[in-house]
Parts: sequence; structure tokens; C-alpha cells
Amino acid sequence: MITLASDFGTPYPAAMKGVVLSKTDARLVDVAHDFPRQDVRTAAFWLREVLPYFPPAVHLAVVDPGVGTDRAAVVVRAGDHALVGPDNGLLLPAARRFAERQDESDEGGEPTEIELFDYAYENPDSATFHGRDVFAPAAAAVHEVGVDAVESLDAVSPTGEFVDLSFPAPEVGERAATGEVLVVDDFGNAVTNLPGDLLDGRDVATVDSERVPVGASFAAVAPGERLLTVGSHGNVELAVNRGRGDDAFGVGVGDEVRLGCDG
Repeated sequence: MITLASDFGTPYPAAMKGVVLSKTDARLVDVAHDFPRQDVRTAAFWLREVLPYFPPAVHLAVVDPGVGTDRAAVVVRAGDHALVGPDNGLLLPAARRFAERQDESDEGGEPTEIELFDYAYENPDSATFHGRDVFAPAAAAVHEVGVDAVESLDAVSPTGEFVDLSFPAPEVGERAATGEVLVVDDFGNAVTNLPGDLLDGRDVATVDSERVPVGASFAAVAPGERLLTVGSHGNVELAVNRGRGDDAFGVGVGDEVRLGCDG
């Protein structure tokens, strides 16, 4: 199986699929091709939250503001999975989550190592479409040799130099925590980096000194009302039942959120 994700919209992903299918008979599964354009961090967040639910696979992901520059192409191996894409941090959060999940399922075993490989390429047909000319062939090649044998490919070599990406940690005190909005989903839910257990056992909390109900689901409040809830990712969300949390709370990606839990 090869999954595909990008910020390409349409029709560009079809060209990537055509290249892959000309080199392998792998099953292809689209994750998303409508990530915010050139927004590496947002795409990395959603890849981290979505890809670990797949069985072992090769994951082709391209959000690449540096296309055509000297940025490297990388293959990342984490347990039974391999990720292929640009060396801009996009793949690392998902790789770490793969490793965490494998360690949880193999309790008592050796920690899963994340291994990075440079993927060498020369003179692609286009300087603006490495998804088609570099990463699609790379993903097909990795699939054909198998994740366990990535290093057998002539084009790959182990590397310790790579662009990393991680998400900021919140500051959690006894009565309050300060975090930030990581992403806003298509429903308008503002997903923060605040851990969901901050809301455990609470019916109300404060956001920037305003009291807000806490609910296990959006329907815990009337339509149009604000609430705090814990999303499927385990983080605190600023939300509205049948509305947009980002608008109602006046927040966007990167904005600070101060959560009080003494109410």
C-alpha cells in the first residue's frame, strides 16, 4: 500500500499516481490533497494524527515550499512504515507517532528506531513538480524493495542531517495552562496543544478569563453556543456546537490560549 498526501489540489495528484502505477501495482490510498498550501506544520500535524491508523505502508507526502531548491529528499523508516517526501520536517511528527504506537503494541521490546535516509536524485524533468518526478518514483521504489530493505536501494544513504519539526509544549501550572492553537480544522474547531486531561472532571473552565462550558461532545451545549472539548487527537479544542470555534473565540493558528481550571 502507498498513501498519498499533498497540498496540490487537482489535477496534479493524478500525475503522481500515474508515475507510481507505472512502476508498481501497489494499492493507492489518498489521504488528502487539500492541505493548506505550503503550510508544512499544519500538514505535519494531520499526517501525525491520520497515518498511524493505516496498516504497514509507504506514505508519500508532499508539501514543499522549497521545491526546486537544494533541499534534500528523504525516506524515513519507523517500524513497519516508511515515509517519503521533502526534507523540511513534514514527515518527522508522523514517524515519531509510528514509533510510539509500535512500542506500545510491543511492550517490553526494544524501542523503535526512526531511521532517515537521503534519497539522491539528479535533473528531474521539472524544477517545480518533484512530487511527480522525484517523490513518486522514490515511493514506488521503496514499496518494491520493501520497508525492511530501504537501504538496499542505490539512491538512498543513511543521514544524520535533516530538518526537524516538532510542536510546542504548553506551560501547565497548578491553576492555569498556556498553550497555542496548532491547527483549525474545516469545521472551525481550534485545536490547541493543551492536553485534554486538563478538563477531566470539569463542567466549566476559563479561556482568557471567560467562563466556558466543558462538554464531552459538541451537543453538550445548545446550537451556536461555545464549549471546550477534547478532540479525537486528545487535545483541548475551542469549539461551537454547529458553528465555528475559531470565529467565536477570535483565534487562529499560532494564537496563545490561556486555560484556567480553577472554576
